Amino acid sequence: MRKQRHSLADAEACPMEVALDYIGGKWKAVILYRIAEGTHRFNALQRALCRITPRTLTQQLRELEADGLLTRTVFAEVPPRVEYALTDPARALIPVLDALKTWSEAFVYPHPPQTADARQSAPQTGPLGQ
Repeated sequence: MRKQRHSLADAEACPMEVALDYIGGKWKAVILYRIAEGTHRFNALQRALCRITPRTLTQQLRELEADGLLTRTVFAEVPPRVEYALTDPARALIPVLDALKTWSEAFVYPHPPQTADARQSAPQTGPLGQ
């Protein structure tokens, strides 16, 4: 499991850092976004996230569960069936993830990376160029 980098006292100093500690990294936000479509089993998640290794997926799911963003339900069947679903705090994150996806579609995904010269000449009115 990962080290908790922030304490509750840090939340008062910088809530953004604490939030990113929960959903940061390469896979957590993507996992949450996929599970928002409905409960998923491990193999379905792995297929949806084609480049993730089983070990990494297991680790990320455990961290999300430990942080209270996912529930893990084990069904007493043969073979065992395990399903992952979002908790209420994770469901509250979905509009944020939708906004991040929209931002990516508008400014990152369809456009090639800008050179340093192009970034300097672009008008910036706010902290994110808004």
